[in-house]
Amino acid sequence: MGTFDGVRTGSAGHPWFGDHRLTPAAPSDTIRHMLRHELRDTGWPYQRVLPAAPMAIPRASYAEVFRASAALLDLLRRTALETAPTTEGRLAAYRMPATENRLWVADPFVEERYADSVVRPDLVIGPTGPRIVEFNVSAALSGVLETYARLEVWRHLHADGQGRTPYSSPDPFAVRADMFRALCAELGTAPRVAVVGSARVDGVESRYFQVEVEHFNSHGLTARFFEPEELVEAWDCPPHLRYPVGLRNFTIPDWLDAGLDTGPVQDALDNGCLLVGTQTSTFLHSKLTMGLLSEGRPWMTTAERALVDRYLPWTRILADRGTTRDGRDVDLLPYVVKNRDQLVLKAGLGESGKQVVIGRDVDQAAWESAVDAAADGSSIVQEFVAPQTCRVTLIADDSDEPYDAEVAPVLGPLLFGGRPAGLFCRFYGDGSAGIVSVRAGISSSDNCVVAV
Repeated sequence: MGTFDGVRTGSAGHPWFGDHRLTPAAPSDTIRHMLRHELRDTGWPYQRVLPAAPMAIPRASYAEVFRASAALLDLLRRTALETAPTTEGRLAAYRMPATENRLWVADPFVEERYADSVVRPDLVIGPTGPRIVEFNVSAALSGVLETYARLEVWRHLHADGQGRTPYSSPDPFAVRADMFRALCAELGTAPRVAVVGSARVDGVESRYFQVEVEHFNSHGLTARFFEPEELVEAWDCPPHLRYPVGLRNFTIPDWLDAGLDTGPVQDALDNGCLLVGTQTSTFLHSKLTMGLLSEGRPWMTTAERALVDRYLPWTRILADRGTTRDGRDVDLLPYVVKNRDQLVLKAGLGESGKQVVIGRDVDQAAWESAVDAAADGSSIVQEFVAPQTCRVTLIADDSDEPYDAEVAPVLGPLLFGGRPAGLFCRFYGDGSAGIVSVRAGISSSDNCVVAV
């Protein structure tokens, strides 16, 4: 079993991360091999820098992340749904691209009810603590398999003879299986789950889906992975062989980029296969919803307003209009142009840090050009949150020994059916901050976070 090391949390790290960490429980080569083996043949990128142990934070910090995320998700959902009483009205209000107007469930209540089944907010630890910088609402979000795989390695390395670990963390696949059991019980259907995706999408291989399918099948659920052209077999068959529920583990843009037809998915939906999260998730996923929530809604209580102010950075839909900042009225566009170093521009819909401009990373001319291009109500401007650091132990391809590093992680709490399902994190091993993507940079890496 790994042991704990004391870590000072002075100027080099934020106290929120705590003052303990797990030490490596095996030689570097062993850890490196185990981590890569668990994610083999999934499409996960090769990483030159890997964690040497799970990232550990205090139980109170761990609980705070999920408590705040779940509460804000409820507000986010209400904000998105209240923009209009119908799907058609919301499509117009959000000015959604025509490509997103598909894959709706025929029953509007069912469509809206299961929009937030799979969620991963992204948050950083700022000077005052956790700040959620965006909500990823989609069953195709990254971090689920990755967190499961990391936890498997750390369990093998750090558990004692009775299987006990010196930390705690939910198992993402176990929580997702429980979500489907509850869903099937609610719908009165057999526990048979279709995992829908495609290995033809760039950066994904079939094992990415099969690992979860195998987990479900070994834990009391009947599950199968379906490529789109196979999905007819989920419903055009004898009733006892049908798959009444499923995981929509894809995005429409990714499938369109890969030349895949979404028609078979609509056929499955029309024939009684409920895939979560439903297409209404795109409204929750849009960063415009964060802008609406940050600005405040008439129905919010004082406590809800305080919660938003504490955990969401100041965010506004960018347009030529007035708003408030720190309790004072401002003209939004002039304010944004003048305060480049304090702000970030983000498109309403975007993935993996795309369509994001960090003001302090560009010159004034480039910033003004970006603001001008984004000022049509389809983007947000957000307060820049200076990410704080913590100390971790890493292993690198060019070193035989673990070494310490200060990193600025982006944390991704997983919530399935509203329940905590593990805490994913990604970071740059060289301490860089900003837009952190595991598919970019020679020092990009990821890990899971556990509670101690």
